[in-house]
Amino acid sequence: MTWKRVATAVVLIPFVVGIVLWGSTAILALAVGLVTLLALFEYFTLGDAIGHRAYRFWTASCALLLIYVQWLATVVRSGAFIGIGSSSRMTWNVVRAFPRAEDAVFLFVIGIAAITLFTRRPLVETLPAAGISSSGLILVAFPLSYAIRLHGAGTQGPALLLFAMVIIWVGDTAAYFVGRSIGKYKLAPHLSPSKTWEGTVASFLGSLVVALVFARFVTVPLPHLLGMAAVGNVAGQVGDLLESAYKRSAGIKDSGSLLPGHGGVLDRIDALILAIPVVWYYWVLIYSPKS
Repeated sequence: MTWKRVATAVVLIPFVVGIVLWGSTAILALAVGLVTLLALFEYFTLGDAIGHRAYRFWTASCALLLIYVQWLATVVRSGAFIGIGSSSRMTWNVVRAFPRAEDAVFLFVIGIAAITLFTRRPLVETLPAAGISSSGLILVAFPLSYAIRLHGAGTQGPALLLFAMVIIWVGDTAAYFVGRSIGKYKLAPHLSPSKTWEGTVASFLGSLVVALVFARFVTVPLPHLLGMAAVGNVAGQVGDLLESAYKRSAGIKDSGSLLPGHGGVLDRIDALILAIPVVWYYWVLIYSPKS
């Protein structure tokens, strides 16, 4: 199993790093859209296992719309759209005219209402279908879309997104090997029997080491990098456990089989789903950069 995990990582990581560091935010948004769709449909498969059939096409369409408006927000914020200065009254009117994330969510709600009224599905499926569709949009697509916002956060954006990913990658690797070698005390056996407190601590320390390394390449002060690594790692471990709870609920070991040694796409990005938006909010609300 280990060699499959390593081989998959060796193939995927350079590709992902290349897109993050050298691709435009638009290209990054396309990649996030593809990953989101794959993860969403794996999530819907978990719902199918317990008899909750999602409104797949409508939810996927709204997820892509959500990703589009998140990309649009980065364009408008940068002032790149039609070359308008960010301080003018016209700019404010233009920004207000563009769709926002909450608009995409409201459109999703309107669509769910219409589907519920006019669908030919049995009424007994109405609530489960609405529930699994809504939770897929909120728990998978919406937080993942913040990868676009983070990537578009000025000149530091690509490095910050890579930072959010690396703290999870290194943390997961540290937890995996430390947990297997010396792990004794179970973290949450009812959710994930293989996770241990020793692996959890190793994951946290590994993320802090990543912050020390990245301090050489970004202009963010080290205390803030350590803060982002800490909250990002905790959020990532919560996301990992959350996905384990989904799979336990559905009675499924892996969300899919697309990635050898890792399972499905959702298995691979479960920690990133919460870590990326947490790093973004730390960047915006606590560090509060001027540019």
